[in-house]
Amino acid sequence: MLDRAIQQVLKPVLTRMARILVRAGVGADALSFIGFAIGMAAAVSIVFQHFMAGLVLLLCSRLMDGLDGAVARLTRPTDRGGFLDITLDFLFYAAIPLAFAVVDPAHNALPAAVLLASFIGTASSFLAFAIVAAKRALASTAFPDKSFYFLGGLTEATETIAAFVAMCLWPQWFAPIAYGFAALCAITTALRIGWGWQRFK
Repeated sequence: MLDRAIQQVLKPVLTRMARILVRAGVGADALSFIGFAIGMAAAVSIVFQHFMAGLVLLLCSRLMDGLDGAVARLTRPTDRGGFLDITLDFLFYAAIPLAFAVVDPAHNALPAAVLLASFIGTASSFLAFAIVAAKRALASTAFPDKSFYFLGGLTEATETIAAFVAMCLWPQWFAPIAYGFAALCAITTALRIGWGWQRFK
């Protein structure tokens, strides 16, 4: 819901940073791997209950995620890069709720499982729409710079990161945050199914 607006605000800053990285010879794929590694470090920090360290690493990981696309646009975007970016993103998104489940299985395992199940809905509807959109040569007007069709919803990357930040700031409230965000993900999935049903007649 907020991704397009946030990207417009951040784009000038990310582009300036990306130019420095391009001059230094840093490639987009390298940034994708670095961002993923930092994201996994965030999950490990959460497992050991270093929630503020996890929060900082989580945000650094997402900065790398923004920079890889900016660097790709300044050089040569590739299908491999787009594939790598979205795959590592989904692994990162799964790792954070899993980390909270490990911290306190008695209280967090079920809400983490519900949240991860809701992520299956948002991810599968997102990717399924993109596959059919590519087959029909449809282009996204909201995200024209992306490697494939980006379908929006109530819970995009910005909202997911906001939920993760809240979990790190208030880990004792993980369960209600997870259940609440899972409900929003369910709405997003339902909306995407409806959009696909109408669009792909």
